[in-house]
Amino acid sequence: MREFFKSARFKVLLGFLALLVGIMIYAVTKGGYSVSAASFVNTVTKPFRIASNSVSMKIESIADKLSNADKYYEENQKLKAQIGELNKQLTEYDDLKEEVEELRKFVVIKEQHPDYIISQPAEVLGYIANDPFKSFTIDKGSAEGIEPFCPVVTAEGLVGITIDVSEHVSTVRTILSPDLSIAAVSSSTNADYGIIEGTVATAENGNTKLIHLDMDNELRVGDLMVTSGNSGLFPKGYAIGSVKSLGYETNGLSACAEIEPCSDITRLGSVVVITDFSGKNNEYGEENTESGEKEDSDEAENIP
Repeated sequence: MREFFKSARFKVLLGFLALLVGIMIYAVTKGGYSVSAASFVNTVTKPFRIASNSVSMKIESIADKLSNADKYYEENQKLKAQIGELNKQLTEYDDLKEEVEELRKFVVIKEQHPDYIISQPAEVLGYIANDPFKSFTIDKGSAEGIEPFCPVVTAEGLVGITIDVSEHVSTVRTILSPDLSIAAVSSSTNADYGIIEGTVATAENGNTKLIHLDMDNELRVGDLMVTSGNSGLFPKGYAIGSVKSLGYETNGLSACAEIEPCSDITRLGSVVVITDFSGKNNEYGEENTESGEKEDSDEAENIP
């Protein structure tokens, strides 16, 4: 018995009783009324009632889940189906938005160049593997009026030219390639002519090169180069790219410049093919169908 009175359990019990007595004394002195037996019991049992209610609510929750499991499963399946339908609608909305954006680009080109006959926006199917010059295929071909050596563009600028054309697929050679030469002129000075002809070094950065440039040219970094239209293969005045840097050829006979294309050739989603335009020389394109390279070189060398 002595051990019980000396134990920690007895001390805790004694402290708890002292707390209850203190509460009763406080209630009497502050409230002006005596504490009834029922009030005392309620005070003592309150913590136990709170704990009991909590346990009861948990038990009810578990019982509800068990008894209504089938109902909740059906509701869950319906919600999943609704979410799937909403995701499908969202995907369709994104596709429609992308299609509208492509049609907007189509309209922009047509408004700026009413003399062009152009294809519907053509989706880029993929880039040619292991080609450092980013040749690619599109989902439009001869069935859509596309022929070899048709200019390929975006609303921002020239991309390249078709080379191999089947009924519903065409291959496009880009302006990054050394096998495509384009006579170009500065839109700022309207006097500095050269040839756009890509190299391996410039293609690594997604750029192309301007060669055969006069040593006394007046080009500046940022100047826009456009097609001169002298060969009849490309329409006149279509944007190609801007001057990124200027330099000289190793032979010291001419200047050159690195050109950053207006269109990001390395990340194309869709393009437009110009099937005809005012001043187009179809015979020139037919004569070069087999060779498919350096279409504008001879013309540009004769530019005054």
